[in-house]
Amino acid sequence: MYTVDRTYDHYYADMTGRMQFTSLDPKSGDGSLDILNLKAADTGTYQCKVKKAPGVQSKKIQLTVLVKPARTKCSIQGSQEIGKDVTLKCVSQEGSPLLSYDWRRVSGTQNLPATSVLNKNTGELLLKNASREYSGTYSCVASNRVGTDECSVELNVTPPVNTAGIITGAIIGTLLGLFVLCSVIFCFCKKHREKKYEKEVHHDIREDVPPPKSRSSTARSYIGSNRSSLGSMSPSNMEGYTKTPYSQVPSEDFERAPAQNPAFAPSKVAAPNLSRMGAVPVMIPAQSKDGSIV
Repeated sequence: MYTVDRTYDHYYADMTGRMQFTSLDPKSGDGSLDILNLKAADTGTYQCKVKKAPGVQSKKIQLTVLVKPARTKCSIQGSQEIGKDVTLKCVSQEGSPLLSYDWRRVSGTQNLPATSVLNKNTGELLLKNASREYSGTYSCVASNRVGTDECSVELNVTPPVNTAGIITGAIIGTLLGLFVLCSVIFCFCKKHREKKYEKEVHHDIREDVPPPKSRSSTARSYIGSNRSSLGSMSPSNMEGYTKTPYSQVPSEDFERAPAQNPAFAPSKVAAPNLSRMGAVPVMIPAQSKDGSIV
């Protein structure tokens, strides 16, 4: 804005330093405006207003900033198999309308396939009933009033994939994997049962079969029992014992070689204190070698 010999240019922060009056002295009647370093955001409607006594006049103008195409990308949509329909796509990320797209074949013949259908507004090239001859490099050119940009893509048409073979192989592989897994589980269970059976058998042997007694312990227990029975004798029941000699232990417990007979040391039995127990001592008769009682 220019008024009273002064210019004000701080009303639009994003345009500060990029706008200026064309004339150094706008009061001469030239209010033209220069916009430096034009950007796409500068697109819009601008108004020029002139105030001079006794009235005011204004005029509007539309500014459209054109941007050339940029960051154009090519891609393939659909299956690249013989007999399938495949679409080549071309899209420009930047660029002012109206954008126009054009496809051409770079490798081999420059002409597009006879079955191709091109849409210049969307940038899509449809190839119907693709064949091996369609393989090659394709280039797309995006253009508008101020510039162009291009990209390329490689098309490789191949025979159809044998899906039946893939499915069959997958099924066989799955079955083999299940068989291996079941075998491992079976072996593990079998090994576990065998260990459990061995523990049970070992346990049964320990509980059901008692260990054999040694002959020495049997003989000692026999002698000890006879001595206790002799100690409890009284004169009234000695007649039955005087007729049977107790000079040796029964032979059934000592049937071994003379060298293997263990030597038993005579056991020393401490005489009980009969006075403390309140008992009356009893004389036990003994038998001599000639059979008389002493």
